[in-house]
Amino acid sequence: MFEESILKTEEKAVFALRSLYRKYGYQPYKMSKFEEYDLYARNKDFLVSDSVITFTDTDGRLMALKPDVTLSIIKNYKDEPGCTQRVCYSENVYRVSDTTHEYKEILQTGLECMGDLGLYNLCEVLRLAMESLSTISADYVLELSHMGLLAGLLEQTDVGSDFYEAVTELIAEKNAHEIPRLCARYGVSEAVSEKLVKFVGLYGPRDKVLAELETLCEGKAMQAALKELKEVSAELDTWKDGDKVRFDFSLVNDMRYYDGLVLQGFIQGIPDVILTGGQYDRLMKRMGRKSGAIGFALYLDLLENFGTEGERYDVDIILLCDEDSDPVLLKDMVETYMKQGLSVSVQNQVPKKLSCRQLVKFNNKGVEILETND
Repeated sequence: MFEESILKTEEKAVFALRSLYRKYGYQPYKMSKFEEYDLYARNKDFLVSDSVITFTDTDGRLMALKPDVTLSIIKNYKDEPGCTQRVCYSENVYRVSDTTHEYKEILQTGLECMGDLGLYNLCEVLRLAMESLSTISADYVLELSHMGLLAGLLEQTDVGSDFYEAVTELIAEKNAHEIPRLCARYGVSEAVSEKLVKFVGLYGPRDKVLAELETLCEGKAMQAALKELKEVSAELDTWKDGDKVRFDFSLVNDMRYYDGLVLQGFIQGIPDVILTGGQYDRLMKRMGRKSGAIGFALYLDLLENFGTEGERYDVDIILLCDEDSDPVLLKDMVETYMKQGLSVSVQNQVPKKLSCRQLVKFNNKGVEILETND
């Protein structure tokens, strides 16, 4: 049995999240590290990065180290009317790092809920997103948006995909100043331009944002999206931690794939988004499926330097011994430390790249504390 103190923060999170998802009926999903490159080539816009590591298999097929999990799950999904398939996973994906700009192996844990989805399913996934974040830290925020509102507003422009992509990028950047210029360039009406600018500033408590949305929503598509958002918000109001969910309509994704709720999660002490997800019914349809789908992923590599003060060290105790040390007495001393929940590394001399909370010298009569780093 593993001592909790020996596990890294991200390893502890994997165990906790796996247990959480299983309680809700999500079945573990395991996949190969490799996938045919064509799957990613056809859906490059869905990927976080379009840089994919490829190689030629022994049979001549062009293969790729998987940069994404969702696409592989959909590929193997079979429509089953009236049923919902719930899967969870913990997999390594291979992407270019935003910081080093080099390929990196990233530990990704998440879940997918696919099938005939209703309000309960959407709220279940939101509940699990919140519980996933709280498993790591109580100090978290989950931000929520709805692509149906933006899609409905952009339908009123009828100017094509180039404008959609450009304005979506400006909204994601919260760049309200450039939106009127872009709209003027494409001949978009001033009324729609003003609404798009307001869209960028829609952030905060749910009640406040919903009231502002009432003045922006026109047409069936926007009204339908607003209705769903109100239903979700009403459910969140009944949760004790529902105030941790905020609306942020600068949160947008590619409308060729996403058409409903979009979410992202933050944890205090981690500067990057640690959880991302949403409804991707359009992606399901592109891949020949009739079902709806919603899911999210956590990027656990971000937890590498996150945790308690004690986790600054590789081990709690470096126990120095020599050739005269009695192996039985040494073993007993190691077990004594471990029973206290401490990790121990027995060494003849201090390794250069191994940090410890305490450096201890062992001899057959007992121990001597040489150094304490707390």
